[in-house]
This record gives sequence, C-alpha cells and structure tokens, in this order.
Amino acid sequence: MIGKIKKGSGFKGCVNYVLGKEQAVLLHADGVLTESRGDIIRSFCMQTGMNPDLKKPVGHIALSYSTVDAPKLTDGKMVQLAQEYMREMKITNTQYIIVRHQDREHPHVHIVFNRIDNNGKTISDRNDMYRNEQVCMKLKAKHGLYFAGGKEQVKQHRLKEPDKSKYEIYTAVKNEIGKSRNWQQLQERLAEKGITVRFKRKGQTDEIQGISFSKGEYTFKGSEIDRSFSFSKLDKCFGYAGMNVAGSQRQITFAPVREQAPVPGKADSPLITGSLGLFSASSPPVDEEPNFNLRKKKKKRLKL
Repeated sequence: MIGKIKKGSGFKGCVNYVLGKEQAVLLHADGVLTESRGDIIRSFCMQTGMNPDLKKPVGHIALSYSTVDAPKLTDGKMVQLAQEYMREMKITNTQYIIVRHQDREHPHVHIVFNRIDNNGKTISDRNDMYRNEQVCMKLKAKHGLYFAGGKEQVKQHRLKEPDKSKYEIYTAVKNEIGKSRNWQQLQERLAEKGITVRFKRKGQTDEIQGISFSKGEYTFKGSEIDRSFSFSKLDKCFGYAGMNVAGSQRQITFAPVREQAPVPGKADSPLITGSLGLFSASSPPVDEEPNFNLRKKKKKRLKL
C-alpha cells in the first residue's frame, strides 16, 4: 500500500481526470451530488466559497496496492481502506469521492476531497508526507497487506536514466558481493559488467572513507544506490580478507588505479595483487624531514 498526495487549485481538472479514465468506477461519495461530473464539481466549488483565502482547496490522494493483494481487494474493501486512511490522516467532516481505476495491473483508487471542511475550516496538511508513510505502514500491518521487498519489486523495463543505470549497479553488486572473497574479486566481477568501483580516501592517507560506482556516464555514491552499499557495510562482507591489521587498527593498503614511483629500499607489499592493477599495494609515501639547519642559517642572517 502506497499513498501519493497532491494538492491543487481547481476541482474541475481533478474530477474530470479521476472520472474520465476508461473503466473508472465511482465507489463512494460523501457530501456531493453525484448525478453527473458537473454536479460533483459544482458541489465541491460551492463549499470552497466558505474559505476563499485558501489557494489550494483540492486534495487528491492515490492509494495503490500490490498485485499480490488483488484477490482480496474488492470494491467494498477498497472503500473501507480508503476511509480508514482518511480518518488516520485527519481528513474528516468534509466532501470526498473515492474512484477506482483499472488502467494499471496493480489495484488502486483515487480520493478527491475538499480541504475546506463542512464548517469552513482548513484541513491541515502539516507533515502530511510523513504521516502518509506511517498510516500506510499501519494499515498494511493491520489488514495483512503485502510488504514489498524493496528494490526487488522494481519494474526495470520502465526505468529511465539515470535510474536505469543505478538499478543495474544495485542488481550487479547484490548478486556478486556474496560470490566474491575480497574487494579485488568483487571489482573484477563488476568490471566484466561494465561497472567501475572507486574509493574515496581521507586526505592524502590510505584510510578509505567512501565508495562510488560508475556505469557509462553515470556515477553514484554507494549509499545513493542503497543504504547497505556504503563502504563500511560492504567491507564487513569480507571480514579481514585482503586487509593488513596493524595493532588494533585495521588499515587498508590497496589503492584503486594509483601508481607511485617505487621508493628505494622499500619492497612492494605482496598483500594484494591483481592483473587489473586496481588493488595493487604501494609503499607509503616517505615524509620529508624538515631542514632545521636551513632554518638556523636564515635566523642568523636575520640577526646580522
């Protein structure tokens, strides 16, 4: 169950839309004449005269349900759920109509209501987006409605860019993370699918703070694709594989596509190597020692 809320200034366009769809059925109405669309529109408009200062008196809510619930969503059940939803959202003592549409494979109804109630008072829309989510969750649990499994329910063929690329990355990482023993393997598997992995480091150190994924011309932070795709959460999937533990701190010594000139006397770490060179270990940069003698000479010159 998902609710989408909109507000508008004119009842004519909204009523004509919800009742003008092919096979649209008016399931229930309260406070309006229903002999024709014109009667419904005039009934709504007459009540708006009780509060002409409200610029957007039209309330429009679409309640959509999973196709899994279709067998039990009779017209009567749809009306019951819509009315319960309205009560929970404090949309009471006002005019409204409930219209069922058949133009999509999933069951859904449209509620058109007057934000000016029968006493001329404005029905508040404060925090209505947040309240909408909470009410939908409550009604799903109460009536045993289907809880979708997140992104797995997305109809990929309907997606457009950049959402299409984002979903392809999500699917690839989700499928390959469990098959990979370390970061190198994951990156190689994703590269075969045209996906590049990049790591964000803290300043000039080797400490990794974040991760991003690129496919084609689009790049997304891991957390933008899914909350579970942040670097820290993905890293937990590998345990200590491919990591160099120094003392109590866990330090990552690989670097993505970053070549450095070899430092004399320092052997390259054999910890992680790969044909792609994306996780090759590199020697840490040698800090330059400050030339204190040069500073002393400068001070002496100043004294002279």
